[in-house]
This record gives sequence, C-alpha cells and structure tokens, in this order.
Amino acid sequence: MRSQRGLLAISGYLAGHHAPAASVSTTGHHSLFFARAFQILAQPEPVRLQKLSAPDSGILELRLERPEVKNAINWDVMRRLRSAIEKIQADATAKVVLVASSVPGAFCAGADLKERRLMSSSEVGEYARSLRSTFSSFEALPIPTIAVIEGAALGGGLELALSCDLRICGENAELGLPETGLAIIPGAGGTQRLPRIVGVSRAKELIFTGRRCDAAEAVIMGLANYCVPAGEAYQKALDIAREITQKGPLGIRMAKKAINQGMEVVDMSSALAVEGDCYEQLLHTQDRVEALAAFAEKRKPVYTGK
Repeated sequence: MRSQRGLLAISGYLAGHHAPAASVSTTGHHSLFFARAFQILAQPEPVRLQKLSAPDSGILELRLERPEVKNAINWDVMRRLRSAIEKIQADATAKVVLVASSVPGAFCAGADLKERRLMSSSEVGEYARSLRSTFSSFEALPIPTIAVIEGAALGGGLELALSCDLRICGENAELGLPETGLAIIPGAGGTQRLPRIVGVSRAKELIFTGRRCDAAEAVIMGLANYCVPAGEAYQKALDIAREITQKGPLGIRMAKKAINQGMEVVDMSSALAVEGDCYEQLLHTQDRVEALAAFAEKRKPVYTGK
C-alpha cells in the first residue's frame, strides 16, 4: 500500500509539472526520475516480521533482507530489530521465533563497516552498547528462538545467532568472530555467550584467532544443534518449531526460564531452587489438568496457555 501511494504521488508530481510537448530531454528526465523512484520503493524492508498461518499458528518468522551488504547491521537495522522484538513480546499467541535470512549465502555479515568508518569513537561505543542491549532483549524473550544459518554468520551476525536458543546450520554455513583482526573484541555479547555454549578454552581460541568454522565443526563443538544439506536449514528449523508448538506453551516458557536463570547462579542448590520455583508456577494451570485428562482418555491434548 505504501509503495502504491508513493507511485501515485510520483505520478501526480509528473502530471502536475507540464513540460513542452516537443521536449524529449525533459520526458527522458521524468522517465529516469520515475525509474529511480520505483527502484527505491521496490526495495524490501531490511527486517521483516511475519506470523505463519495455520497449521503453523504460533510460529513467527523474523527475516533479514538487506542483500546489498549481506544483511550487515547498521543503525536502521538495529532499530527495526528492536521494534520486532517489542512486537514479539506483545504477542500472546507467539510460541516460537525463527530468525532467518532472505539473502542467499548470507545469514548476517555483522556490523556495517562502511557506516562504522564514518562514526566517531563515542558513536561506535554507543552503537556497540545498543546492539548488546538489543541482543540481550532478544535472548530474554520467554519463547524459544531458532537461528536458521545458511552461509556466513560473522561478527555481530554470529552474536545474533548466539542470542538464540537453537542454531540450525546448512552445510554451507561459515561461523566466526573476526573482531580481533580489526583490533577490537566482539562487543554484542560474543565474549560472554560463546564460552557459555562451547566452553571457555574453545571460545578463547575462536576469538583470539578470529578463525571461522564450518557447520560440521560447529555441531561437534556444540555451537550448532544440527548441520543439514545446504538449503535445508529452514525446513529443519521449521520441523523443530512445529514439535515445540505441540507442547504445553506454559511448560515451554518455564523450561526456558529454568534453564537460563539456573545457568546464571553459582551453585547447584540455587539452580535447583530456580527449577522448583518454575515447576510450582505450573501446578495450578488448566494446561496441566488438560494434559492428564488427555493422557487418560488417550487423545491429543488441547492447550490454551492458561
């Protein structure tokens, strides 16, 4: 609709500026103006959030669509990511989020270095803090998140994937944190999330050297959950999302909360207390009663999230 309005406005602009009938150069100028305007209006949004329809209700898809720079993250993309996160937080029907790319051969190339070159040191610091906060907000979503990685996931792109609960890779995936080669460090959570996923020693090696790993190695080290043939990562992620949506939604939320919060406490006793608190919150739900009734009646449970 916005594109149509824009085209109508451009058409009105052309119609309202009368040129001499015999002026070929002016007509050519208008045609060039129209063509360029059409190209601008036809460009996809760099971040797109959509809800899948039945039978996949409850599954949301967050897509990166900035092909000219392999989905590099600039200020505009970051703001749009934050807006998408806020919409997911407000959607009571959301059960799983898939994070994918519409750009062949690239999940996300990281920060937009062309934009970075024009920033002052203080602006770069502000950008890093904002991106760190954005990924932390994404990580804090109460529902499962799955990164669909085909092609390069580098720097901030990998840090986005690290803020997801699961990572599914096509065999063409390439993952790495190359920041030390730019005389900086991963600044959007990479130095903290990577060691929690693959272990301290392995994380230090990958960050110190900036070495990239392929999908098969990522699975071996625990960085990725699955490596599938190139082009099939989305389908694998969708299959997993479908399995999750069949489970009790409150149970899924409490499971994520128990795992995430339990991993952040120092001792096992405190971690078990977190688990106990999450379990207690499920005892008086309608879904728990429904699950037991469905088991007794040998039928599929119908969960309402209550």
